[in-house]
Amino acid sequence: MNAPGFAHEALVYRDEPTYVDAAAGFTRDGVLAGEAVFAVLPPQGTKLLRESLGDLADEVSYVDACEVGRNPARLIPAMRAHLAEVGDRPVRGVAESAWPGRAAADHAEVVLHEALVNLAFEEATALRLRCLFDGTALPPELLAAVAHTHPVVTDGTRAVSPVFDHGYAHDRFAADLPAPAEVSDMVHFCLDDLPELRDLVAVRAKQFGLPRGRALDLTLATNEIVTNSICHGGERGTLRLWTDGDTLVCEITDSGHITNPLVGRVAPLPSVQGGRGVWLANQLCDLVTIRSQQPRGTFVRLHVRR
Repeated sequence: MNAPGFAHEALVYRDEPTYVDAAAGFTRDGVLAGEAVFAVLPPQGTKLLRESLGDLADEVSYVDACEVGRNPARLIPAMRAHLAEVGDRPVRGVAESAWPGRAAADHAEVVLHEALVNLAFEEATALRLRCLFDGTALPPELLAAVAHTHPVVTDGTRAVSPVFDHGYAHDRFAADLPAPAEVSDMVHFCLDDLPELRDLVAVRAKQFGLPRGRALDLTLATNEIVTNSICHGGERGTLRLWTDGDTLVCEITDSGHITNPLVGRVAPLPSVQGGRGVWLANQLCDLVTIRSQQPRGTFVRLHVRR
């Protein structure tokens, strides 16, 4: 179970009234109790919540889940920032990290995010987090994972999950990624190949139709991850490129092993060397997928959408 002081629960809703009750009732109780309250919701959810809270609406801090949570790896840092701002006050929040229409790769990262929440806040002294999931529109595999990532689940009735596993995040982080349908480029690299790799990514991004700024973002993120592979992953690795619908994907693999599944979800401190590469990639890309296992090594996929 979660450490004392941290409660992580899921609520599966199937209609708008249930959604509003789950979000507004929970946040209203927090505001009236003098807690610091935040809501990480898509715009429509925020609109419904504000309307229901009425005069109390401005007592809640709002984060646009569709903007910050476009890459789910940015959600935990956003929550941590809120906790840091309010100091010792008890905190509660509502969050909706999955919504209909997201790609399968996005939903897979939402599952990992929900599992990582249990690790990221296990030392929190007073945090209650309620996560909302649309039981009528989200993929069955994502809804099935809710019970593995939340100690308490409400799906009609509130119950302790019999399959919750605090180690589920490590299992997901070590899982295999689905193979791409077709790879357009594959290059084995070492330190001397960095300039050529940057050029290759820039050319493919332009050919794919990415705007110049987004092409630069992908090129910079690739440079950071390739540099990490050279420094920490055996001084060499493999880069692959492919397209998936409206997304250009750049994958970097190496023989290294990452033991901390929260990598890239902690803001780097100016006084501490290292730790910036994956963090920067998460800020630049629409999605960053990382899996690491022994003996296969580490896989990092950078997704940028057209």
